[in-house]
Amino acid sequence: MNNQDLQTLDQLIDQLISQNNQLKEQVLALKEQNQKLIDENETLQLEVLESEEKQKEFSSSLSGLLDKLQAQQVG
Repeated sequence: MNNQDLQTLDQLIDQLISQNNQLKEQVLALKEQNQKLIDENETLQLEVLESEEKQKEFSSSLSGLLDKLQAQQVG
């Protein structure tokens, strides 16, 4: 291996190290983004559960009122 080959190899290694560092940064950024999306998803799922519970309560109350109205009409 001559001096020119060593210089070329050194340049290629530097490029690979640089690309590797960029990819590590991208992976870190994607992991952070993924965690934010997981957190947001969990929040939205909780909001849906709360909304479903409120809807059930409302439906139950409405059903009770309709029963009262029907009983009033029959009586």
